[in-house]
Amino acid sequence: MKKYFITGLLIWIPLSITFMVLAWIVGTLDQIIEWLPNGLQPRNAIGFNIPGAGLVVGLLIVLATGLVAANVIGQKLVRYWEALLARIPVVKSLYYGVKQVSDTLFSSTGQAFRKALLVQYPRHGSWTIAFLTGAPGGDAANHLKGDHVSVYVPTTPNPTSGFFLMMPKEDVIELDMSVDEALKYIISM
Repeated sequence: MKKYFITGLLIWIPLSITFMVLAWIVGTLDQIIEWLPNGLQPRNAIGFNIPGAGLVVGLLIVLATGLVAANVIGQKLVRYWEALLARIPVVKSLYYGVKQVSDTLFSSTGQAFRKALLVQYPRHGSWTIAFLTGAPGGDAANHLKGDHVSVYVPTTPNPTSGFFLMMPKEDVIELDMSVDEALKYIISM
């Protein structure tokens, strides 16, 4: 009986959590519909809400923004907008912090995680998976002796939080696994 119960849990828990997360995302994005003029909102035009309509509108807004920003005029508008935001003290710090992270993660030229590594962390003799993010920069690089690499050590099971470390290059071992495989390994514990 216990074996069947645990097997059932192993089927239903991931399925339920996946459904709840997707329902939350779609529900949150459906609130984008509220931005539309009243006449264009589905509940006013046809009498009821259409689940997922906000997701479609959100995707269209992102696609249209990317289309506009990809040309010369759009790039000038983006530079003007960023120059305007750079003049607002609190907004400047927040915007550029988020922009730097999103550029690193989502840019087609940027690579947030370049390689999967094996490092000793949090102490000598304990091993964990980390990701190569580059080389130390700024004033930190001036104080490090020898060849160092910057690594990100994610926490389990939530790899979006973790630790940024600068380690001697000889202390890291490159793994023969893709970044995706390493992330799956970390998430699955």
